[in-house]
Amino acid sequence: MIKYLLVLLTGLLLAACGNSSSENYTPKPKGYPRIDLPAPSYTLLEPTHPYQFEYNKIARILPDTFARSEPHWIFINYPAFHASVQLTYKPVQHNINRLRAMLEDSYKLAARHNIKAYAIDEKKIRLKSGLEASVIDLEGEVPSQVQFITTDSTTHFLRGALYFNTATQNDSLQPVIQYIRKDIMHLLNTLKWR
Repeated sequence: MIKYLLVLLTGLLLAACGNSSSENYTPKPKGYPRIDLPAPSYTLLEPTHPYQFEYNKIARILPDTFARSEPHWIFINYPAFHASVQLTYKPVQHNINRLRAMLEDSYKLAARHNIKAYAIDEKKIRLKSGLEASVIDLEGEVPSQVQFITTDSTTHFLRGALYFNTATQNDSLQPVIQYIRKDIMHLLNTLKWR
């Protein structure tokens, strides 16, 4: 009797393994954290810099504290997204050679991403103020996904770069990158020199 019971249990186990759903197993993709993107609402930057613009109210304006930072360098910090747009401002001083050097430095900084970028797209856009800006979108696992440069060519020069303080891959950050890119475009279109 025990012998028949063992044979029956073994048969049931084999039958259960044969009907397993492992034949139809599909690996699941890696999940990414959910990111809630609030509707943007803008406020005007305090008039303490030679430039002024509107920025998203969810961001904080912080001074740039790097050792080599200059006056009027700031961060537009997005604490909820672990991201910042670093703004570097320089006076042109009616010096065309100084302007050329600043433009060259800006393009060199963007070109440093060539190693990891699989696409770099630069667009010249006309701003509402009539000025132009160069907006550079970088794709791939790069530290800065969006950069911009704008100047009035005689007095003011402003460069911006988006950075994330996270190791999350850029493809999962794409909704946030696009969200902040829209804020950058709003910043540029509301930019006024003082």
